[in-house]
Amino acid sequence: MAQSSDSSTRSWRDRFSRLQNLPRLVKLVWQAGPWLASCVIISRVLRALVPIVSLFLGKLVVDYIVQVVQGKRAESADLHMLILASLALAVFSDVMGRTGALAESLLSDRFTNKISVDLIRHASKLDLADCETPAFHDKLERARRQTTGRMQLVTTLLSTSQSALILVGLATTLAAYFPMLLVMLILAVIPVFASETRYGALRYSLLYRLTPQRRELDYLRTLGTSQEAAKEVRLFGLGGYLADRYKNTAENYYRENRLLSTRRAAISLGLGVLSTVIYYSAYALIVYRAVRGRLTVGDVTLLSASFAQSRTIIESIVLSISEVFEHALYLDDLFSFLNMKPRIVPPAVPLSPPRPFKTGLELRNVSFRYPGAERDVLHNVNLELRPGQRVALVGSNGAGKTTLAKLIARLYDPTEGQILLDGVDLRQYDLDLWWRELGIIFQDFVHYNMRVSENIGLGHIDYLNDRSRIENAALLSGASAVAARLENGLDHMIGPMFDRGSNLSLGEWQKIALARAYIRNAQLLILDEPTASLDAEAERDVFEMFSRLTRNKTAVLISHRFSTVRMADQILVVEDGHVIEQGAHEDLLATRGRYAELFEMQAAGYR
Repeated sequence: MAQSSDSSTRSWRDRFSRLQNLPRLVKLVWQAGPWLASCVIISRVLRALVPIVSLFLGKLVVDYIVQVVQGKRAESADLHMLILASLALAVFSDVMGRTGALAESLLSDRFTNKISVDLIRHASKLDLADCETPAFHDKLERARRQTTGRMQLVTTLLSTSQSALILVGLATTLAAYFPMLLVMLILAVIPVFASETRYGALRYSLLYRLTPQRRELDYLRTLGTSQEAAKEVRLFGLGGYLADRYKNTAENYYRENRLLSTRRAAISLGLGVLSTVIYYSAYALIVYRAVRGRLTVGDVTLLSASFAQSRTIIESIVLSISEVFEHALYLDDLFSFLNMKPRIVPPAVPLSPPRPFKTGLELRNVSFRYPGAERDVLHNVNLELRPGQRVALVGSNGAGKTTLAKLIARLYDPTEGQILLDGVDLRQYDLDLWWRELGIIFQDFVHYNMRVSENIGLGHIDYLNDRSRIENAALLSGASAVAARLENGLDHMIGPMFDRGSNLSLGEWQKIALARAYIRNAQLLILDEPTASLDAEAERDVFEMFSRLTRNKTAVLISHRFSTVRMADQILVVEDGHVIEQGAHEDLLATRGRYAELFEMQAAGYR
């Protein structure tokens, strides 16, 4: 029992600790639209006064009518003024309600936009190593789902505050006539509050645990309906398999959610009946005091209405507080993601990368292991890359070539060893400025569903609207020929996602990706399989152009095609995370080692 009690204490402590995120949320909402937020608050406060004033006006009207009927007073203009005041109050309430609703709707849109922008900016600053783990994507998925739902928490807080203001007025009225009513109301609230907060926490725990299944459902739904997978889905007959797998996963999700929802409904029903009994016991006391002549008809009207509204408001507040606790748990998902910090950061006083490079890059005893992996991907690599030198990396798949390129780009930091630029550790340089010195195309480059010019201009965001630079980069990469066949040239939309978007072949996409690398005017070019999707003629044209472009630049070329690496000044053979051979093409052939073996194997395929 002691253990259970301790667990319960920790559970409640944990729930209350989540409320510390509320001030941060309120601050974000305020930043999203200060004037709209002010309008919402003012309208809520003014609307909170309406029910109390309305009840007292009703009491005065009823007592006035009773006195007229009993002949204790004559009808006068006062009654008409009371009715007009009630009308004016109703109109005022309606105006405030509609004004507040409009302001809240607009504020919700601005808040959703702000959070989405914050998520995009923050995700772009996190380490690539984080982005490549399932745990990161689970956390990002939970954070993404909060972009549209967290304004509901603010609305709940505002509604709860408004209800609390109304309840204070009603409670004051009840206490002035019959203090015992307040005690009975509180007794009816406690069990409902405990139940709602308890099941709110359990529901959050369920959704947290089922995040991987939710991501799998999203993936299966996208896979089964996407254009990219459409050919294989049809040819391989995958439609039924994907649908059945989705159904089975969804059914499991449904069963667990149904069990919790059923238990919650049963408990809530029992506690709801208990609350109803207590409420009507209090109502009976009001009637009893009225029959004994201790209350006027107006008093009964006022107290009955006040008690009925108090009951509704308290139930609303209890449910709202339960929602606040539940939403606060979800809110922790959003802020825990926004609180993630990158480990690859510039030093307190970063250096600017030299321009031009003097001695170039040096990898000194570099080893690297991915987070959670059991073995190194690269081990004790030593490499010199001099200014103006072209180095090719060759080797089998999974040897570590692309990882080596990512280390040079400082998308990762070495697990051991150093990468030096002009004799200074790469970690001492400003990270953003270093990335500006790089022109990179990876083999899994992005197909942006945007205009051709945007696809190229995104290679250097400062040149996004620089037409001459975009045209020059397109010419250098061969992308100008791709644009020439499109209806709107460089201004044509490409990709299948949006209206009038033209899809391209992989080779055409690759030329546009090359243009993104060329537009940067970088000192170091890193091309990872830049011609993998090109035909032989296009490949030859690209490498002739590449040879000219890199004449005075430092370049790293990763390729499986040995015909394309012969132009390199230095060729490195990477095998199982080690550089096992190094030299020029002819020299490596003469040694009859691994490079010569791979070259002969590939050459045999063309004989």
